[in-house]
Amino acid sequence: MFYAAAGGGGAGGLTPILMIALLFGVMYFMMIRPQQKRRREAEQMQSALGAGDEVVTIGGLYGTVTQVDDETVLLEVAPGVQTRYARPAIARVTTRAERPETIEPVTEDAEPVKE
Repeated sequence: MFYAAAGGGGAGGLTPILMIALLFGVMYFMMIRPQQKRRREAEQMQSALGAGDEVVTIGGLYGTVTQVDDETVLLEVAPGVQTRYARPAIARVTTRAERPETIEPVTEDAEPVKE
């Protein structure tokens, strides 16, 4: 009788390992992966900032971007009032500024445009 009870427990040792693996899989797809996607989108938005964009900071301050450099953004929050923020402090862009289309570089063998 004791032998039969001990022999049936072989498959039971694999079940907790499968449950832990399933738990890690669910956590990856429900928490880690969406967070990585949001972080990637935020970095892409912050790298695309340009003068004239209207933005909201993580503190809720609305402003217009006047100058951008590698680590900071200069915002005009009122006429004549400018504040400097770190790029990661920009939460979202409310309105993108119109940017001119990229102009094709002129090569030496191209003919000049006559108007």
